[in-house]
Amino acid sequence: MRIIILQHIKIEDPGFIKDLMIKDGVELTTIELDEGEKIPADLSKFDAMFCMGGPMDTWMEKEHPWLVDEKKAIEEFVVDLKKPYLGFCLGCQLLGEVVGGKVVKSNIPEIGMLNISFSNNKKNDALFLKFPDEITSLQWHSYEVQGLENNKDVTHLASSPETKYQIFKYQNHAYGIQFHIEVKDTTVGEWGCVPEYKSALEKQLGEGALDKFEKDSKKHMPSMNQYSEVLYENFKKLLK
Repeated sequence: MRIIILQHIKIEDPGFIKDLMIKDGVELTTIELDEGEKIPADLSKFDAMFCMGGPMDTWMEKEHPWLVDEKKAIEEFVVDLKKPYLGFCLGCQLLGEVVGGKVVKSNIPEIGMLNISFSNNKKNDALFLKFPDEITSLQWHSYEVQGLENNKDVTHLASSPETKYQIFKYQNHAYGIQFHIEVKDTTVGEWGCVPEYKSALEKQLGEGALDKFEKDSKKHMPSMNQYSEVLYENFKKLLK
């Protein structure tokens, strides 16, 4: 199995799910876009694509010109090749743009351990069928996808009080997940060192909020890891 991972900052990788993939012997190709690495021209050799989060936003093409090629690559992989895709946070928003949505500033940023509620569409979904109707997961975003209602190939799967498209899928092979279910014990501390992330955190939750956030995340880590494992096992079935 060969999976390409598009990353936008080194510390934001597939986390716990990456550990599971390595254990399975999956051949991983990581492209660190923020460091100038190029996406391979031939994407057909990969069985799936992961697209991770990052401190930049989808519209920052002047500051990060590689976003243009990244969006083209995602479109080719998802729309043309129709191969499995899993996008987290920024990766969710990039998929949303590719399939006709808009990424806009959230009315209220979501940062912390927050609840996500599944829609009735979950009962017919291959990845999330066995998830409970509500889960708690890590959120750290100030932008969100909107305007996907007009694409008949998009299915809404989960939301939160502030964000409609916490999870959506395009057809039955490409998924956008706005929150971070893939995290590990070390994630919050590492992300707290990124100036853009720390600024958003303190603006939303107050100065010194990082320690409490880290403790809260560790309290919920066993359940997030369990959900990650279920998600990964179900995602593998899309590759067969």
